[in-house]
Amino acid sequence: MFTGIVEDVGTIAAFAKVAGGARATIATKLKRVRKGDSIAVEGCCLTATKVTAKGFDADLSEETLARTTLGSLGRGARVNLERALPAGARMGGHIVAGHVDGVGAIARIDEDGPTRILTFRATPELMPYVAEKGSIAVNGVSLTVNAVTRDGFAVTLIPFTLEHTTFGGLAAGARVNLEADVIARYVVRGMEAWKESRRAGT
Repeated sequence: MFTGIVEDVGTIAAFAKVAGGARATIATKLKRVRKGDSIAVEGCCLTATKVTAKGFDADLSEETLARTTLGSLGRGARVNLERALPAGARMGGHIVAGHVDGVGAIARIDEDGPTRILTFRATPELMPYVAEKGSIAVNGVSLTVNAVTRDGFAVTLIPFTLEHTTFGGLAAGARVNLEADVIARYVVRGMEAWKESRRAGT
């Protein structure tokens, strides 16, 4: 489990297709990374298969390549990184599983003094779980939804977030990994089950 609080912005040092998927080498300043650790890379939970003084390797399945942006990121791309939350640690963001629900895109970026308002396009399947003032993970970053649009949502990013994540370097059109709030997911599913039981007369 993660919280959507980015610990470091790493760099893809190498990326190669292999049988069954791909292998990425990620350079990072993260400390105390061990082989087998779960690390969220752009919001996608990956396993560190090899650890060096400069970073770690991770294997990506075909499913991961198909359902996230990781397959389109080449050598030199910057990525948000977060280690799994240890038991008993403080939670600064919200519950993030590291399971990407879909890929969206930045529709527009508006300046608002020192902050930026980013409007994202999202898939129709994701929108039932998006609520104003609710939480959502974008590229592994825990964000608060400021507004819900017909086909997406908007967030406000403060200078600290822009400086300490990859968002400061993204432009309109950039594709992003989206993960819905797990609490919203269970609420919506519970309502769907209730409606189904009502229709069935049980």
